Amino acid sequence: MFGLSFLDSKEDETPLPPPPPSLEVLPSEVSPSLNFTLEPVNLGELTLLKGRVSTKEVFGLPNSDLVPGVYEGGLKLWEGSIDLVKALRLDVQNGNISFSGKHVLELGCGHGLPGIFACLEGAAVIHFQDFNAEVLRYLTIPNVIANVPKKLQPAPTIETNCQSGAEVRFFAGDWSQIHQLLPCVKYDEKDLNCHPGDGPTSGYDIILMAETIYSVSAHQSLYGLIKKSISRPHGVVYLAAKKHYFGVGGGTRRFLSMVENDSSMDACLVAEVTDGSSNVREVYDLQGNMFSFICWRWDFGLPSKE
Repeated sequence: MFGLSFLDSKEDETPLPPPPPSLEVLPSEVSPSLNFTLEPVNLGELTLLKGRVSTKEVFGLPNSDLVPGVYEGGLKLWEGSIDLVKALRLDVQNGNISFSGKHVLELGCGHGLPGIFACLEGAAVIHFQDFNAEVLRYLTIPNVIANVPKKLQPAPTIETNCQSGAEVRFFAGDWSQIHQLLPCVKYDEKDLNCHPGDGPTSGYDIILMAETIYSVSAHQSLYGLIKKSISRPHGVVYLAAKKHYFGVGGGTRRFLSMVENDSSMDACLVAEVTDGSSNVREVYDLQGNMFSFICWRWDFGLPSKE
């Protein structure tokens, strides 16, 4: 069910093709002719649906986990996505986090189960991001529609009636560029700076990501996007991943070492999964410390807050 064949080979050193252009994908772009089937995912007292589509039908590729720079594995349901939903559900039950009225971004969404959970828990804004627009058109959007009540389903066009439910939108592109499109990130094209802004709804309150840190070469762009997108000072990032991805070098240890060296965010272990089905898997939350918030405001010339 959760094949990891691409992680057992050596990292391909061939230069990657240029990333596809960043764009917003509308629900009206979903192809009705695609063979899309649904299966239940049992999460204890919660059951979500996961869509299934053919990699060959969508990308013209064999049944592959990953083709670097072309297809980043978004059509598979990875264990970390399920781990993350379980951890979020427990944190909600324990009062550690609330999604009600929050702005949420899911990075590398694929099936979008964590973002779907946020939607069901009352988030006001849920934005889904994936490297491939095809993943959003043929899997993420149909899967969101299959899982959420009609009033919460995404509008067919860019216009969203917030009175009828949450704002649900979908964005495709590389982590090094997608900040230019994300509505909650203030982007200044003249000085090429971007930051979560200074308004009460600027930035994302919660960023969710599962199985996004397998490639060491992508760590810097992913972390840079997080810092550009997170709401300060109270935003939180939930990260689900394996401790180590054999063959490609990524994992929580490498990523969190980079975060620690940057000194902008603190990481806390939320859950550890050792079920024997794969390498040890972990869920962390990352939050900015107050010192980094003061420095961030100074970097952008904003007045400090008490």
